[in-house]
Amino acid sequence: MKKSRIPRLTAAQMAEVDRLMTEEYGVQLLQMMENAGRSLALLAVRRFLDKKPKQKTVVVLAGPGGNGGGALVCARRLHGWGAKVTVFITADNDAAMSPAALHQLQTLRRIGIKIKTADDLKKTKPAKLVIDGVLGYSIKGTPRGNARTMIEWASKQIAPVLSLDTPSGLDLTNGKVHNPAVRADATLTLALPKRGLFYKKAREVRGELYLADIGVPPELYAEPSLGLKVSKNLFGKGDMVRID
Repeated sequence: MKKSRIPRLTAAQMAEVDRLMTEEYGVQLLQMMENAGRSLALLAVRRFLDKKPKQKTVVVLAGPGGNGGGALVCARRLHGWGAKVTVFITADNDAAMSPAALHQLQTLRRIGIKIKTADDLKKTKPAKLVIDGVLGYSIKGTPRGNARTMIEWASKQIAPVLSLDTPSGLDLTNGKVHNPAVRADATLTLALPKRGLFYKKAREVRGELYLADIGVPPELYAEPSLGLKVSKNLFGKGDMVRID
């Protein structure tokens, strides 16, 4: 399938994809989150960790929602492959996290992976890679609070930044780059590309663009509420493709 023919979603359409997956097709958020986090970890290793994650230091920044949950899955995977992973979360308490993201966080706690808060970032040593899972497609307005702290910290790092679905601070529908916003070296977007990633200003902050298969069947995109045509060959050569 030619890249120019791959449909581009608005944030509202992506929310509808999530709804259809869980309510109509019986594929739960945790399943999609696992696929997203695994792909993110694989891209991190192949593109930024020289295909040798063992003993490489990775900082994972995770918000309370779906993007944060995917980043936490990535943290678990990288830890299992030998990387030295430290996780920072925006949530001040467990009640502030979505159920799926909290599920992933509790797993990391059981494993013994270090979990810290935004206030601890100023004491963090430089890492080989920063994973950005702070904010996703549901962003509303300028980042603030702990999310803002994390985004500003990431923007000052020498290490490359790999964002999940979108650089935190970018509106995936209209391409608006909020202040602050992460300047990613690469972005792994999910299911289908989002419209906002292709605006001129967005290109300046999202870096290389990859697309991951999180298990959405082509038939779902053809549902009346979406009306999109997606080729079954989109991921015919692998569950991750470079878009730009």
